[in-house]
Amino acid sequence: MKFYFTDCGLRNVRINFRQYEETHIMENIIYNELLIRGYHVDVGMVEYSYYTEEKKKVQKQLEVDFVCNQGSKRIYIQSALTIPTQEKEEQEQLSLRNINDSFKKIIIVKDGPTHYNESGILILNLYDFLLNEGSLNQ
Repeated sequence: MKFYFTDCGLRNVRINFRQYEETHIMENIIYNELLIRGYHVDVGMVEYSYYTEEKKKVQKQLEVDFVCNQGSKRIYIQSALTIPTQEKEEQEQLSLRNINDSFKKIIIVKDGPTHYNESGILILNLYDFLLNEGSLNQ
């Protein structure tokens, strides 16, 4: 049996219980569950460029929270505590929409229904993810 030191309790002890960052705790929970399910998990970076109103080209690197590999299967996952507005949804899916392959792209959220959005990205409820081992295959 493997033990991973991303456990929420160990994290809290390590920082003397001085922080309560629900977003980081949720990311730790997702990461641990992905490991339990047998995925190799990395953080990804995506190049993104756009032009400003002054026609100046801007290049950025966008983070992908989890790049999950299992054999020939790959899944890209973003973790978002909430997506209260369309702007927040756009922000969360920007890195995923700039990945130029056809592997599955998912945003896991704490609240809200599981559904596909207009970009074909699965918005997956955290509880559906945790309680249904086949949830990443929807």
